[in-house]
Amino acid sequence: MSNMSNATIHEEGLLVTNDVVSKLPADVNPQYYPHEIRRAHPELGPIFYIDNWPYIAPILVVASPSTAFQATQEHSLPKFPALAHYMRGIAGTDDLVTMEGQMWKTWRGIFNPGFSGSHLTSLMPEFVQEATIFGGILQEHAEKGKMFPLKDVTDNLTIDIIGKIVLNTNFNAQKKYVPMVAALRRQVPWLSFGTELNLWQRWHPLRPLMYWYNQRVMNKYVTKEVDARFAQQKSQIDSSKSITDLALKSYLQPDSKDSPKSIDPTYKTLLTGQIKLFLFSGHDTTSASICYLFHLLSQHPSALALLRAEHDSLFTPDLSAAPTLLPESPHLINQLPYTLAVIKESLRLFPVASSTRQGQPDFSIRADDGSLYPTAGCLIWSIPQAIQRDPAFWPSPDAFLPERWLVAPGDPLYPVKGAWRPFEFGPRNCIGQELALLEMKVVLVMTVRRFDVKSVYEEWDQVKGVKGCRTVGGERAYQMKSGGPRNECINGEQAG
Repeated sequence: MSNMSNATIHEEGLLVTNDVVSKLPADVNPQYYPHEIRRAHPELGPIFYIDNWPYIAPILVVASPSTAFQATQEHSLPKFPALAHYMRGIAGTDDLVTMEGQMWKTWRGIFNPGFSGSHLTSLMPEFVQEATIFGGILQEHAEKGKMFPLKDVTDNLTIDIIGKIVLNTNFNAQKKYVPMVAALRRQVPWLSFGTELNLWQRWHPLRPLMYWYNQRVMNKYVTKEVDARFAQQKSQIDSSKSITDLALKSYLQPDSKDSPKSIDPTYKTLLTGQIKLFLFSGHDTTSASICYLFHLLSQHPSALALLRAEHDSLFTPDLSAAPTLLPESPHLINQLPYTLAVIKESLRLFPVASSTRQGQPDFSIRADDGSLYPTAGCLIWSIPQAIQRDPAFWPSPDAFLPERWLVAPGDPLYPVKGAWRPFEFGPRNCIGQELALLEMKVVLVMTVRRFDVKSVYEEWDQVKGVKGCRTVGGERAYQMKSGGPRNECINGEQAG
C-alpha cells in the first residue's frame, strides 16, 4: 500500500484479535471487537487496520465521526460483498441493503414513502393494538412472579408489528405458533458471511439444505400474500396502507392506461425478497433495543420516574387513556421529548448494528491528523459501538444520561455532530429508523407506567449453569452473536 507513512497498521491482527476475544464472553457479537481492541491498545486511535489474513480481507476500522462521514456520506462507498452473501439467506435475491447504483435507487424510491414518519404515524392503531397485547402478556408474567426471557416476548411483539406495517398481515405470533415466523427464525443461525474464522461454520454441509427448506416456507407465505394484495389492488376494493400495498400501487401505475394485468416475475421475486428482508431486520433489531430500554430503566430509577411523569402529564395518570388517545391523536407521540431522549441514549449505549463498506483502489480516508489510510482491498468497518462510547466525543461515555439530548448547544453534554449513528447517516442510512423509533415510543407509553422490570442475571446463570466471563466493559448487558441482547432474563411485576 502507498501513502502510509503516517498510518498505523497492526501487523499481528489475528494475535491481537484472539487476545482480546479470549477475554470476552464466548457469545458476544463481533461488533464489540474493534472497541475492545482500542481499549486494550489506545495507541491505535480512532482509525486503524486489522489484518486477519488468510480468513478475511484486511479491515480498516473507522471509529470517529469524521472518518465514518467520509466512507458513508461524503463518498457512500459500496457495501462489502460478504454482506450480500449473508443477506441472500433471507432475501434469496438482490436486497435493498446491498444493492448498488440505479437498482438501489429504484427500490429505495419504491419503499421510502411507506417508511416515512408521517405515513407510519397514520398507522398508529396497529401499533397500539399490538402493544396492548404485549402488555397483556407482561401482565401474565407479572402475576406468575417468575423470571422469563424478555427477548422472546419482544421478538413476537415486533414481528407482529412489522407484519402489519409491511404486509398488512396479522401473524398473531404473540399468541400462537406461526410457521412463516418459525422458518425466518430458524434461518438466522445458519446465515453466513462466508468469512467466518471457524471453517466448519463457514462451510457447514447442512446449510444449503436449511436455506432451501426455510426459504421454501417463507416464500410460500409471502408470495401468497403478495398475490392477494395485488388482486385487491387491481379490484380497487382495499384501502390498506401497508408498505407492500404502496409498492404495488406504484407498480400498477394507477394514472396509466397500461396498468399490468399480472406481476412481472422478476419484480415479484425482488418484492418478495425485500419483504422478507424487512420482516427479518425490522423485528430483531427493534426487539433487542426494547430489551435494552427496559434494562437501563431498571438500573436508573430517577430516569424511570421522569419518564413516567412525562407520560402522566400528556396522557393523564389514568393508564387506560393512552390506548384511546393515541389512535385518535397520533401526533401526541411526537410530544414526548424525554421519552425520545431515553430512547436515543439507550441506542447510543447499545447500538444493534454497524456498517461495512468496500474499499476502493483510488480512495483513502483522511484521519484528523491528516494521515491517509488507503482502502484498496479493505473491508471498511464503521463502528457505532466504538464511536458512541468514545470519551473524545461523549463526556462520561458509559453513563446513561438522557439529558444529553435535552441540553442547549454549548453545554458540555451537547452531542458532537455525527457522533450518534445507530442508524448510520448518508443515502444508505437505515430505511426503518422512523419505524423503530415509533415502536419504542409506543411500547414505553403503553407499559412503562404499568410494570416494574428487574434484570436477574445471577439467578438465570445459576439455573442455566452458565459460567465464565459474562460482561463486556463491565456491563452485564451486551449484544450476542445471534443478534439479541444478553439482558433477556428479567422479573416482571406490576408497578405499585
